[in-house]
Amino acid sequence: MSKRLVGISLILLLPLLSAGSDKKEKTYELIYKDVQLLRQQVELLKKNIEKNAEDIDAIKSQLKELLTIAKLLQSEQANFKQEQQRIPAQSQILLDKIEALSFQLVKISEEIIAIKRASLPPSEGPEKKPESQQAETTTPEKKPKEEKKEEQLEEETPAPPSAMLSPAEVFNMAYSDYRNGNFELAIDGFKMYREQFPESPLVDDSVYWIGECYFSQKKYEEAIEQFNELILNHPRGDKIPAAYLKKGLSLAELGKKEEALSVFKLLVSKFPLEEETKIAQQKIKELRSEDAGY
Repeated sequence: MSKRLVGISLILLLPLLSAGSDKKEKTYELIYKDVQLLRQQVELLKKNIEKNAEDIDAIKSQLKELLTIAKLLQSEQANFKQEQQRIPAQSQILLDKIEALSFQLVKISEEIIAIKRASLPPSEGPEKKPESQQAETTTPEKKPKEEKKEEQLEEETPAPPSAMLSPAEVFNMAYSDYRNGNFELAIDGFKMYREQFPESPLVDDSVYWIGECYFSQKKYEEAIEQFNELILNHPRGDKIPAAYLKKGLSLAELGKKEEALSVFKLLVSKFPLEEETKIAQQKIKELRSEDAGY
């Protein structure tokens, strides 16, 4: 009986044992599959890391190139700053040379004017009458006292200023009157300079300083007329940028903001490197802020 019971129990346990082995096999298979998936993911990660490393190397090379470019730009900027520092000295040298040349031109023009005056024929005196007529029209001899009085009057009568002064002296006297605030005298002096020495290279400067005299007297309409005359008749003069600026300022003082803005913009476009342009740009900002109500 016992053998039968053992056999029966074995028969009953065999399915259970086979089922347990099947479960173990399934778990192994699942683990294997998970391991394979992990391997695949690790491979993908390796590939991504390699790609990222390549990207990082490319970025590093680009950074190096950018650093070299930045260094070049810094060196160029430093050279540019050095050149900018040299520009004022160079411009001052040029201004000195221009001033020396202008003085030479003034001297040459004065010499030419003097030569022209010397070459003119002397003014002819009254025609001589025939001796018969002279005898008929002879007047009684003058007394010594009357002759002395006439000589004194001739000595006391001053000669005209242009006959005594050179062009440079007339111009400097008018400019000195302007500097001292004697604007009416300065205007008369500059006008006399224009009339007496029309061929002088400083004629355009005299027109400008007449405008400055009117501007200082707050006679803005008269000042604008002078600056317009300078711009139209002497477009290559060295005072043209200053004339544009003072014309714009005069228009602004008269309340003509739109006209003043157009003049300032014209100055900026035509003479971008002049000192007057910086003032014009500031005035443009001020006029626009006033219109905006800031």
